[in-house]
Amino acid sequence: MIPRYTPPEMGRLWTDQHKYETWLQVEIAACNAHAKLGNVPKDSAERVAAKATFDIDRIDELEKELNHDVIAFLTSVADSIGDDSRHVHLGMTSSDMLDTALAMVLVEAGALIRERLVKLRDIIAEQARKHKDTLMMGRSHGVFAEPITFGLKMGMWHEEVKRGITRLDHAIESVRVGQVSGAVGTYAFIDPQVEQLVCAELNLQPASVSTQILQRDRHAEYMTVLALIGASLEKFANEVRLLQRTDVGEVTEPFGKGQKGSSAMPHKKNPITCERVSGLARILRTNALAAIENVALWHERDITHSSVERVILPDSTILLYYMLGLFNRVMEGLQVHADRMQSNIELSKGTIYSQSVLLALTGHGMRREDAYRVVQKHAHTLAETGKDFRTSVREDEAVRELLTDAELDACFDPKNFVRHVDTILQRTGIL
Repeated sequence: MIPRYTPPEMGRLWTDQHKYETWLQVEIAACNAHAKLGNVPKDSAERVAAKATFDIDRIDELEKELNHDVIAFLTSVADSIGDDSRHVHLGMTSSDMLDTALAMVLVEAGALIRERLVKLRDIIAEQARKHKDTLMMGRSHGVFAEPITFGLKMGMWHEEVKRGITRLDHAIESVRVGQVSGAVGTYAFIDPQVEQLVCAELNLQPASVSTQILQRDRHAEYMTVLALIGASLEKFANEVRLLQRTDVGEVTEPFGKGQKGSSAMPHKKNPITCERVSGLARILRTNALAAIENVALWHERDITHSSVERVILPDSTILLYYMLGLFNRVMEGLQVHADRMQSNIELSKGTIYSQSVLLALTGHGMRREDAYRVVQKHAHTLAETGKDFRTSVREDEAVRELLTDAELDACFDPKNFVRHVDTILQRTGIL
């Protein structure tokens, strides 16, 4: 017989084995709660906890006949405990067990995602410290703007990851909720104290109000947060891709020994890992939309959400966990080409210091409109004159009347742009 495949970590949470283990935890907790309240003999509850098990092949067999997964599961459990099975699922509806167990799995999945997100935060912080003084071009609209440092860019990413962790923590707490309230949430055949005891045993909060199900705005929030984290990863990955372009060449994602970039062109080093991250983020957004569609169910419950969740919840948690693993490796092995960053700065021929000259002129009494016109004229005619911006401006009589050579030279010091980087990174906690 071929053994059942058990995937590692996140994938394991969504196997039939783990699903039924979690279902069984809920049922045993409910039986224990009934015993504490005197509804079930204590020795019966102890036997259930000690003997209850399930057979996945038997459940699959039963489900083909019954077309009801929960009844198939409960029948298999009953096979293992005999007469004491009459005390299992007492006063409960299927969703009491299903939604409570799902909450447990989502909390577990969230914890695994959080671990990798924290690791990413720490890797980025290290890159920020390492490159806090590594000058590079800041770009707006894809066009050279003014110098920044690569460490400052990493500081921005660091803060975004921190916000993702905060959102994830909140989303995990939103789904850390169980219910054991009966067919339409009225506790008609079950004491509300059972729900309290079950949730306490399973480290969940009881829903203050439920219908036959936990309300799906909780799950939609969780899925939206996963999509937001994915969007941040896409943003970071896109930046690596843009900076890795041949004509930019400022960073390179890791390229393994023996790796091939192209079947036709041996010279290629393509940012395929970052491209993979960018592509998968689209699936997370699509799944988040499906989760939002699940919020509006009929009356006290229908099951249109159920089939959707069987796809989107495993897919999104597994995908984001995988994406974080990929991007963590990218950031750990990222090659930063400081020399190329410097040579790209020099491509500007000094025009990136235009605001420095503008402010120096206005500071010495020139009207802003006039100063802007003077500076823009020199910046825009470099291609025609073949001069660099500093030389061109220095030859302007209107500029020479106001600025000494030393004052003009001071305008072209890149340290003017990045002198507050340490202050900024200190605010983030990186330094």
